[in-house]
Amino acid sequence: MQWLYCDFHIHTTWSDGEYSPGEVVTLYGEAGFDVIAITDHVLDTESIKRSGRPVSDLLVMDSTEFGSYQEELWDAARTAWERYNMLLIPGVELTNNTSRYHILALDIKSYISPDLSVEEIIACIRRQQGISVACHPYIRNHSGDDPSFYLWENHERLATMFDAWEVANRDDLFNVVGLKKFNYIGNSDFHEGRHLLSWKTLLQCEKNVESVKAAIRKNDRVSLFLYRGGKIK
Repeated sequence: MQWLYCDFHIHTTWSDGEYSPGEVVTLYGEAGFDVIAITDHVLDTESIKRSGRPVSDLLVMDSTEFGSYQEELWDAARTAWERYNMLLIPGVELTNNTSRYHILALDIKSYISPDLSVEEIIACIRRQQGISVACHPYIRNHSGDDPSFYLWENHERLATMFDAWEVANRDDLFNVVGLKKFNYIGNSDFHEGRHLLSWKTLLQCEKNVESVKAAIRKNDRVSLFLYRGGKIK
């Protein structure tokens, strides 16, 4: 089995990213990555309501656009494989800013509401045979923000419910996740070009979606690397 270069947390113009899905495929494909996941934001209803603005002004995906979003990602996935031999896994970042938890849902097939509780979200992801990841679960060193405060406040209860926790996010390392020996991955939380230079994941497994998901869940052949540019291979 080969070591795969992976990034499972990428945003595009479907939410608050600067690159379209096609442009993301070109950027990561030219760099030599093996697996990426596009995970644009969907926002909880209360946060939308409190903003007093339409969803289109908030740089998040409207829930009614989920089908179109998935169709574009499937098209991008075909291009990624045919042009670069790179897997693209469709996903979303379920963003609940009211209760303060962000959760990646990878390889889901139908819409999941970020209004649900953490336990309900994880159950929905599991029913769709997807992967659940606790995003940036601790204080972010570069900003001091803790958008997933709820997850860490309740980490003892939630620890094994998630398939993995982000131990690294862009330039941040969350040592507390490592100390707890949780299943882990590292991601860029990509929004713009400079974010490519960030923490990523190495997985040793076959290059297909089911093997990648199994490797994240098993978490015994996983490592981090800090990508600093150039073609990987």
